[in-house]
Amino acid sequence: MEQKLKRSSGKTRIIFYLLVVYILAALVWLFILLELQNRELHKARIEHLNTAVKDVHTAEYKARLAKIEAAYRRNHFKYAGEGTVFLGLILWGALFVYRYITQQSKLQQQQQNFTMAVTHELKTPIAVARLNLETLLKRNLDEEKRRKLILMTLEETARLNFLTNNILISSQLEGHNHKINKEDLDLSDLLTDRVEEFEKRFPDRAFQKQIEEDADINGDPLLLQILVNNLIENAIKYSPKEGPIRVTLTKQSQSVIVSVTDEGPGIPEEEKRKIFTKFYRIGNEATRKKQGTGLGLYLCDKIAKDHNADISVTNHEPNGSTFAVKFHISS
Repeated sequence: MEQKLKRSSGKTRIIFYLLVVYILAALVWLFILLELQNRELHKARIEHLNTAVKDVHTAEYKARLAKIEAAYRRNHFKYAGEGTVFLGLILWGALFVYRYITQQSKLQQQQQNFTMAVTHELKTPIAVARLNLETLLKRNLDEEKRRKLILMTLEETARLNFLTNNILISSQLEGHNHKINKEDLDLSDLLTDRVEEFEKRFPDRAFQKQIEEDADINGDPLLLQILVNNLIENAIKYSPKEGPIRVTLTKQSQSVIVSVTDEGPGIPEEEKRKIFTKFYRIGNEATRKKQGTGLGLYLCDKIAKDHNADISVTNHEPNGSTFAVKFHISS
């Protein structure tokens, strides 16, 4: 499928290049023809003048010759000017079409990568959950092993629920089908609940939280949960298992700042603006080891904007990244 898309994209580019070359060649040929016609006309007018006026030293001859020369130069500059304008328009149009083709090709590739990633992300938890349940049915396990398999199954279903929520909410927000139900809520409690949930799901990970109390804002609880979930999931995905994940909430006079810090590999400067683009993922798709759909940070950015908030990413020393969401509170 990927090779087919590449071949189709390659054919489209070749046709586009050939069309641009043909149009440019036609424009140059038209200019040459018009210039040749102008020269022939200039030559014919001089011959006619020489026939009509025998004495080349008279004032009448010089005046008529000056008009012929002026007309020749005027036509020359007119054709050159028109050619330059048409050339500029053609190049501008070609650049516009090229950028459109490139963007569409990139979007098509990202959508294909997204489809492949979603397929893998959906199949993996389903397969693990099914295997665990079949094991519970076929084997008489002791209580500890049964409990471990059940917890693993619950973790996979939580992962599946997280993924489907991202896909559904992303589609609804983009299509304006999701009605944002804002209400007065305590962001401190919401953030604390989310961290505690992740502590239960990932008991082997270290979470450090510094959450100031009574951070009241106006927002949609479901969307804010998705925002926090995505930031913490992202930190877990890219952090080493022994590295702590820090979640903080600080209150300021006109704002509330939520930040999630990891000790992962960090994000290159040139990638920091791109990571909030839909379907965008850092690195080569063929060699990437971390799974994902490219929707998490896109959703965070969109949800933040819908809540009068700014999201940013900065480096964390000596390594890692800090994602911060600053909610602006109107007085």
